[in-house]
Parts: sequence; structure tokens; C-alpha cells
Amino acid sequence: MMNSSSREEDSKVDDKSEEANRLLASQSPPSTSSSLDSDSEEAAFEAREKILIVDIDSPNSFDSIDSVPPFSWKKLWLFTGPGFLMSIAFLDPGNLEGDLQAGAIAGYSLLWLLLWATVMGLLIQLLSARVGVATGRHLAELCRDEYPNWARLVLWFMAEIALIGADIQEVIGSAIAIQILSNGVLPLWAGVVITASDCFLFLFLENYGVRKLEAAFAVLIATMALSFAWMFGDTKPSGKELLMGILIPRLSSRTIRQAVGVVGCVIMPHNVFLHSALVQSRKIDPQKKGRVQEALNYYTIESSIALSVSFMINLFVTTVFAKGFYGTQQANTIGLVNAGQYLQEKYGGGLLPILYIWGIGLLAAGQSSTITGTYAGQFIMGGFLNLPLKKWLRALITRSFAIVPTMIVALAFNTSETSLDVLNEWLNVLQSMQIPFALIPLLTLVSKEQVMGVFQIGPFLKRLAWTVAVLVMVINGYLLLDFFISEVKGLFFGIVVCTGTAAYAAFIVYLISHSGSLDSTWVSLELSKRFAYTEN
Repeated sequence: MMNSSSREEDSKVDDKSEEANRLLASQSPPSTSSSLDSDSEEAAFEAREKILIVDIDSPNSFDSIDSVPPFSWKKLWLFTGPGFLMSIAFLDPGNLEGDLQAGAIAGYSLLWLLLWATVMGLLIQLLSARVGVATGRHLAELCRDEYPNWARLVLWFMAEIALIGADIQEVIGSAIAIQILSNGVLPLWAGVVITASDCFLFLFLENYGVRKLEAAFAVLIATMALSFAWMFGDTKPSGKELLMGILIPRLSSRTIRQAVGVVGCVIMPHNVFLHSALVQSRKIDPQKKGRVQEALNYYTIESSIALSVSFMINLFVTTVFAKGFYGTQQANTIGLVNAGQYLQEKYGGGLLPILYIWGIGLLAAGQSSTITGTYAGQFIMGGFLNLPLKKWLRALITRSFAIVPTMIVALAFNTSETSLDVLNEWLNVLQSMQIPFALIPLLTLVSKEQVMGVFQIGPFLKRLAWTVAVLVMVINGYLLLDFFISEVKGLFFGIVVCTGTAAYAAFIVYLISHSGSLDSTWVSLELSKRFAYTEN
């Protein structure tokens, strides 16, 4: 009797344990379990590469606490790194060219827009980090599961196109800097070869740990900050005009193109994919809500600091060229190729000639952005296609995608500053076209409870994020329309462009309809307001 009753009790205990395990499994985010379905799936970082985050004051409580631990400066330091790598995209040569042209043509009047564009960029990047931390997977991996094969392949193709366009600008920027620092001895194509080669040297640092790579980027960002701050000190822009430019919104029809450029350069499609992968370099268990929230808190602080630094660097560049060239004849012809020479003619030597200060800052911007571009390319290819490739081989493939067209560009446009400026405009348009294909999937996934669990964004944040996304897409749509009106000539070319535009718009409509994130009541309210305004 005793044996029979004990067996019954053991059976009840086993049943209760099984039921408890089943309930716990059902409460965990689906994306977490899906990431563990197959050992063959590509991961952003292997387990041995991740940095372990421990409680400094009470290390024994790491496995037992599920609430958010108190703030710690030491833990903030452990989380510092991914945000600064992400911020490089706000400082690439394409952004610097947009800064100098905004300063030269619009003076100080667009500084307020630079500030708010950076804030919008911060919001999007925080959502990207949120996806990566809460699910344990990055955006490209999640897109692979979210969309059917044809849509996934289109998204991958668009992401690669955006990456190639950004990489061409970054490599050309580095090559121009090398040409400046070598006094013209090294031609543009030689700078391209050097940039392509040393990219692998920096990526080699990853073999010695993520922190070593992050330290290298910290040096490059510090070099940029020091160089452009030195230029700022040498040229002495007006403090009063600077403050008014930040606080007082001003926009005129003459500066609308520069305004669109300032906003369009802030959100880089490949950077949205990149940040969701970089945050996984820290070992966080997605099933522990307290640890996930803690990571999100620290990443919010770190990303805010990183983009504050990038804002200051962009501010330095804009104000330097506003002080030196606003209202001058050179304002409409200035670009990356001749900016250093114009600065030298305007301000001359000093302890260190301003031409070389500009060259050093530009080189740091170009080198760092090409490395993060290659890094992003690895995650994008691995996530969308799930190819079982070695990291060095994937880096070689993604590097080749950009270097081959960049070398052609360098040889074709080596002697023509005007042609390089036109090429840069085309590349800006190309990247602007790809923005919806990063933003819409991000907002779709971060709004889904099936993917995010309790870390799904709320209604207010969802509306705010979609408002920012629509604003950015409309602004870039204006840029596309303006560019095509001025550049598209001929019946055949016009037909091709119209056909491509129709297919492009249809795919965006598909992504939005697939998302289900837009609150129909909110849309109806907005439409009713517009109709009421029209009737009045």
C-alpha cells in the first residue's frame, strides 16, 4: 500500500512538473525558441565571443534575480561599445559631404534640423537594439522567418544594394583622404586598394575579442572628434549664430535640397540591420525579463551618448563651412574632393595646415565606416540567406561586392570633381530608395507580441515610430522626385523609370499591409481630420 501510494504521489509530482514546464515554455517569446531550433543557424556572435555581464556587487545573484538590478557605472562600461560602432554611420563621408554643403549653402540655419534628425535616428536605432536584445536574434534573421521566400530575397537584394552604395561613398572618401595626405602622390584608385586591404586588418582584431575591435573604433572616433574640433577652433564660427541655428527652426525654398539631404543621410538602411546584431555581443538571456530590460536601459544610455558625440562632430563640420563659405562663390561647387583645398586657401597654415587636419578626419571617417559596412554585410548575408560560411569568407564576399564597382568608379572619375559629385548624388538617391526596406520590417517586428513578447512596443511609441518612418520616407520621396525630374530625360528612360517606380511602390504597399502595425482607428481619425479641413 505504501509503495502504491508513493508511486501515485511521484506520478502526481511528475505531472505537475511537466505542466509547469509546458506553461513556462508557452510564456517564453516564440523567437527565442525558434533561434534554438537548429544548431546550423548562423549567429551574430558565437557563445565564446560574447562578453559575460555579471553583477559586480553581488555576482552570486546573477542566475537568481529576474528583476532589474540597480544602475552601475561598471556595468555601463561593460555594455559600452555597440552604440559607438553604430554611430559611425552618422559620421561617414556621405554625411560629412552633406554637412559641408549644408553649411556652405544654408549657413547656420539647418542646425536645428541636424539636431532633430539625430534624435529621429536615435529612436530608430533604439528600436533596432530592442529587437536584437529581446529576441536574441538580429533583424535580418527575423526577416528570414517573417516573410515568404520571394519577399525575403527582395529585401536581401535591396539591403545589399544599399550597402554597396554606402560602401562606394565610404571607400571613395577614404581614397580622397589618402590622396590629400600623400600630397597627390597616390591616385584615387591606389587609395581604394589601400582601404580595401586595411579593412581586413581591422576585422582581424575581432579574433582577439570584441572589446579590441571596439577600442579601435573608439580611437577612430576620437581622431575624428579631435580633428574637426581643431578645425572648429581654428575657424572660430559665431557662437551666437550657432545657438540661434540650433534653437530657431528656419527653412527656405533655397535650402530645401540641403534640408532633405540632412535628414536623408541620418538613417542608413544597413545600420538598422547592424545595430540589432551588435547588441548581441553581450551575453543576455532573452528569457530573463529583468536582464533584458537592464540591457535595454544601458544600451539606451550608451547609444544616446554615442549619437551626442556624432552630433557634435557633424555640428563642427557644418559650422566650419558655414563660417568659411556661406554666401561665397565656392558655396555651390564645394564637395569632398575640393573641400580640403578650399579650406587651405581660406585659412592657410598654422601649427598644422588645415588641409591635413581635414584629411586626417576624413580618413578616420572613411576607414571606420568601411569596416562597419563590411561588418553589416556579414550579418545581412548570414541572416537573410543562412549560409554556413566562415566569417572571413563572408567578409571577403561582401567586401568584393563593393570594391569591384568602387575600383571602376575610381578609374572612371579620377580626374573629374564634377563627375564625382554627380555620382555622389546618385548614390544618395540609391540609399534613400532602400530606407523603407529596413524601416518597415523593423517596425513590423518590434510591434509584434509573437516576436517581442512583453517587450513589444506600446501604442504611443508605435505611432511615434511610424510617424518618424513616414516622415523620413516622404522626405526621401521628395528627394527622389526632385532628382528624377531634373535627371530623367528621354522616352525610353522615362518608361523604364516609371515601371521601376510602380514595382517599387507596390512592394512598399505589400510590406505595410503585411505589417498590420498601423492602427486603423488612428489612420481613420487622421483621414477624417483632413476631409473636415478640406470641406471647411
